[in-house]
Amino acid sequence: MSRRNKKQVPQESKKHFTSKDFLPTTRQEMDARGWKQCDVILVSGDAYIDSPFIGVAVVGRMLEKMGYKVGVIGQPDINSDIDVTRLGEPRLYWGVSGGSVDSMVSNYTATKKFRNSDDYTPGGKNNKRPDRATLVYTNLIRRYFKDTVPIVLGGIEASLRRVSHYDYWSNKLKKPILFDSKADILIYGMGEIALRELTQAIDKKEDYTDIRGICYISKEPKEEFLQLPSHDECLKDKEKYIDLFDAFYDNNDPISARGLCEKVDTRYLIQNPPCDYLNEEEMDANANLPYTRELHPYHAKEGKVKCLETIKFSIMTHHGCWGECNFCAIGVHQGRTIRTRSEDNILKEAKDFNEYKDYKGVISDVGGPTANMYGYECNKKLKLGTCDHQRCVDANHLCKSMKVDHSRNINLLRQVREVEGVRHAFVASGVRYDLINADKKHGYTYLKEMVKHHISGQMKVAPEHTQQHVLELMGKPGKGELIEFKKMYDKLNREEGKNQFLTYYLIAAHPGCEEKDMHELKRFTRDELKMNPEQAQVFTPTPGTYSAVMYYTEMDPQTRKKIFVEKDPMRKEKQKRIVIEKEKFTSGFAS
Repeated sequence: MSRRNKKQVPQESKKHFTSKDFLPTTRQEMDARGWKQCDVILVSGDAYIDSPFIGVAVVGRMLEKMGYKVGVIGQPDINSDIDVTRLGEPRLYWGVSGGSVDSMVSNYTATKKFRNSDDYTPGGKNNKRPDRATLVYTNLIRRYFKDTVPIVLGGIEASLRRVSHYDYWSNKLKKPILFDSKADILIYGMGEIALRELTQAIDKKEDYTDIRGICYISKEPKEEFLQLPSHDECLKDKEKYIDLFDAFYDNNDPISARGLCEKVDTRYLIQNPPCDYLNEEEMDANANLPYTRELHPYHAKEGKVKCLETIKFSIMTHHGCWGECNFCAIGVHQGRTIRTRSEDNILKEAKDFNEYKDYKGVISDVGGPTANMYGYECNKKLKLGTCDHQRCVDANHLCKSMKVDHSRNINLLRQVREVEGVRHAFVASGVRYDLINADKKHGYTYLKEMVKHHISGQMKVAPEHTQQHVLELMGKPGKGELIEFKKMYDKLNREEGKNQFLTYYLIAAHPGCEEKDMHELKRFTRDELKMNPEQAQVFTPTPGTYSAVMYYTEMDPQTRKKIFVEKDPMRKEKQKRIVIEKEKFTSGFAS
């Protein structure tokens, strides 16, 4: 059947959602369900967007499936009780999240200028998400509900701040977030299984302190756990902080990780070993939860949320990333082992898009944290867990144990294209070009499929830099990989008769990078890539990353040798300008 003649779903069968299709966010919606009290109330820095890409929605729908009554309060007013009290007090616990993005990253640029827009706020104006949202919401709850049920933190803001961490915006080493927030429990990482077990334990009034995937505060140390340097030791000695971060980073795998214990003043942070990852069947089950993929009507009257333009008709194929870029926290939060959904489940989701009246046959993205990691993993890692101090891939090599294989991904994309109603299925998630190069059997075919069917005019890649010493500090592949990939990409475009561009993500002012390195990056883009970069971002030190450790300590964490770190905002911007300033070319270039 040709794509042009594919049968379309009749308009009258398209879905139409009302507030009853969402989790309740008002007292009236609770009354309509006959609820006197919620079991769990989730408070978030985002508006309530009922999407599988939004953590609070996933948590709410999981708890709903378990039989619990769940309410959601998105972006509550922090200056009154009008929002935080509108659903009453939950029976079991409050769940608090800063939202889909760390609130400080969401609110400020790399040079600490306030952002005027927010993709998760109705109307797009950044006027609803407070700085340090997790702390603010916890204090808001305690202000209006004295001696309330436990407060459980979750989401990326809490997860990445769960041990002592460098906070760029205050330029201080901060305590684990449980100590500053006065919450009771923290679920870290994706935490789906921890969420289920913790909720059941609280409901049954059972001890929860041995549940994997949680943190809590104790008056006594847990001697059998790995003892981290204390917060006070880290304040006095930056090398102690590197020691702490090394242990934190190396103990994130459910198979190989130990529990962690950190002394903070007179008490102790206890981090239990990570909870297990979801298997394929469980991944599929979560994807099948009854998301509306819409903004709740309570918020919709204030305007649209921009994020829905990209996530509404996108498909998450897997969780996790083993790329380990040092400036990225995905490996710490989602994990360094790939967990995939089944092809049948992904194809069902693509077909279900036809039921939405605003679906035009265009899938915005079929991917994950790194799109071309779908469908394969290291057998050694699956049995023994991630290796200590041995990366799957870095600036110099790909581990021989990692057998890169794009064949399952190729077959998936071919099947998605044939789903009824699909006109285009784009891959907008990041793609590792070094993995395409490494797959001598299927890499060329994968890229050919991408060029022919899954790119919307341009393909985005992330070399970030070209100077080897900077790339090594970033944990990125060498520039030779980029040159090899570009030759393959240009060749395929010529063969397909297409003029699709490569666009490049570049970072300025990463630790180890000086102005002379940016001039070399500019020369490389001009002479080797034949283009003028239109954008580059100034490096932001975010919690949970080795790059933030470098920024704070001004040391290479591996060698403990001093490195240059640009900390002056004006000179950071200058590094950025060096690479994006326009130059005249004597001839045109295809990419």
